[in-house]
Amino acid sequence: MNKKILVIHGPNLNLLGQRETDIYGAATLAEINRRLETAARSFGLDIVIWQSNHEGEIVDKIGKSAPEGFAGILINPAAYTHTSVAIRDAVAAVKLPVVEVHLSNIHAREEFRHKSLIAPVCVGQISGFWGGSYLLGLQALKDLLI
Repeated sequence: MNKKILVIHGPNLNLLGQRETDIYGAATLAEINRRLETAARSFGLDIVIWQSNHEGEIVDKIGKSAPEGFAGILINPAAYTHTSVAIRDAVAAVKLPVVEVHLSNIHAREEFRHKSLIAPVCVGQISGFWGGSYLLGLQALKDLLI
């Protein structure tokens, strides 16, 4: 049976391809999702892709992930990376391997973006490779789970 991975896209990622392409790349969220689906099939993984602009919805989705049979989570918490103790606590509580990804290199941007509240409770963080960050994160989860 294939392992099931939850992919969570955080706030404003639905605007990819339209906003700050010099920072986030030109790929739309739909294009990134198609690449993820193709990679998941080649890795023997099943993925469910989900996006929300709302912190509480993201917390709820993380909390339901283990009971719903997910083996791991790939998350781009976006702006909530730097502000959400609630998402951090949900990741810590779920007891699944979680990989945090970012399109831009958050460590090379504004000072307030350098600290992730989420990363310390994840198995790892990948940033700076635009849409490729998601593919690298999925590869990392596959390697951890299979």
